[in-house]
Amino acid sequence: MLSLEGVSVRYGGLSALTDVSLSVGEGEFVTVIGPNGAGKTTLMKAISGVVPLSAGRIRLGGQDLAAVPAQRRPHLGLAHVPENRQVFSGLSVLENLELGTTPLADRAQSAGNIEHVLDLFPILRERTAQLAGTLSGGQQQMLAIGRALASTPKVLLLDEPSMGLAPSIVDMIFERIARIHRETGVTVVLVEQRAIEALELCTRAYVLTTGRVVASGSGRDLMRSEEVSRAYLGA
Repeated sequence: MLSLEGVSVRYGGLSALTDVSLSVGEGEFVTVIGPNGAGKTTLMKAISGVVPLSAGRIRLGGQDLAAVPAQRRPHLGLAHVPENRQVFSGLSVLENLELGTTPLADRAQSAGNIEHVLDLFPILRERTAQLAGTLSGGQQQMLAIGRALASTPKVLLLDEPSMGLAPSIVDMIFERIARIHRETGVTVVLVEQRAIEALELCTRAYVLTTGRVVASGSGRDLMRSEEVSRAYLGA
């Protein structure tokens, strides 16, 4: 479904990613963990086309994304929920969700997708006319996820969805992410600092350090790894 082969990204003279290779099968839930500055957000931006590659190749469903600009990638089935949510603060909740349906040609499907999002996050139904910028952090995260889901994605990229949220809200967000994967079968790539929760959710995981993949395996295997536990799980 999604593969990266020898991907490198440089900012000026600094390497953010170096020779990163990973794969995500159709319907899989893959987590990427690692410390601050490991390159996790750069990885997500590279997949969605926000930052250019210095080397390597990214394929979606066998298609090379090199010639596909960022604004066209949602039409191929990529949906990116960015770090810090980045909702359109001056637009209403409903308008944000409607923007998420832009890649869809079928307006009836668009309306159905929005209904599904509002069923998934009932608090958003109560606030459809409210400006997104006036929502709480947790509600903005629900909206960002909902906006991505509104496009019927094949691959859902989630960058640090727990960032800045209260523990009780984080638990609810993770439960909804698990439910989305279970009920829709969408392929999920989750980048997350809360390593234990992220590894519990996933099918497989990768560990990223200083822009390189240093370990991979099932979530359970990585949680049992003494090296990974010591370095990333606080054990």
